[in-house]
Amino acid sequence: MASPFQLKNICVVLVEPQGPLNIGSVCRAMMNFGLCDLRLVNPQTDHLVHSARQMAVKATVLLEQASVFNSLRDALDDCVTAFGTTRRFGKYREGMLYPDVAAEQALPLSINGRVGFVFGREDKGLHTAELDLCQRFITIPTDADLPSMNLAQAVALCLYELRRAQERLLGASSAQKKLAGVKSMEEMYTHMENTLASCGYLNPQNPDHILRAFRRIFSRADLNAREVRILRGLWSQIDSLQSQLQGPTND
Repeated sequence: MASPFQLKNICVVLVEPQGPLNIGSVCRAMMNFGLCDLRLVNPQTDHLVHSARQMAVKATVLLEQASVFNSLRDALDDCVTAFGTTRRFGKYREGMLYPDVAAEQALPLSINGRVGFVFGREDKGLHTAELDLCQRFITIPTDADLPSMNLAQAVALCLYELRRAQERLLGASSAQKKLAGVKSMEEMYTHMENTLASCGYLNPQNPDHILRAFRRIFSRADLNAREVRILRGLWSQIDSLQSQLQGPTND
């Protein structure tokens, strides 16, 4: 089932990245989680060197296709929204989102436009002026003893949350599997009742007690037509075994 939430519309923007190993690792994480648009703003290293390619492994195509910009403003020019990452809180850095919440906000926006996830320098992060170009802010809850994360690891964590959010949002629609209709369910329940009564499983004085329990179980399962057929096959097999145990009837 195709996702309406377009991961391909989410771009990863690295501002002045300094390490080719990090850039290569970011490419690998992007391909791991289904993203393909890498943008580099004034990179401080050659992102096509051998060490970057080694870290990218099979994602070298993302290295080769990466767009290079002179400024963050230019890199975000076609984006409808940008999420800037920072670990610093302050007067102009309020309303911080954890990556999972940011992902759930970003995916619906990706349906109709490009969304940027912006990551700063390995040593200094994003400047305040660069965060001014972002509409929302992401922070990763790290320990105070070492709050700053490796660039590639921070990117991977955010992309992982994007992928998880996509699965959750699709999960609501995955639950939209074509369910068995009321008619087929009731026919299955009737078959089940007859089978369980025939083999002596039900209390003839109060069969509904167990039958209602089974109804609740199967209702929670949201059965589709194939699953109903499987259950009816089970009842039919029990019917057949029960018939064999009873032996032929004498007229």
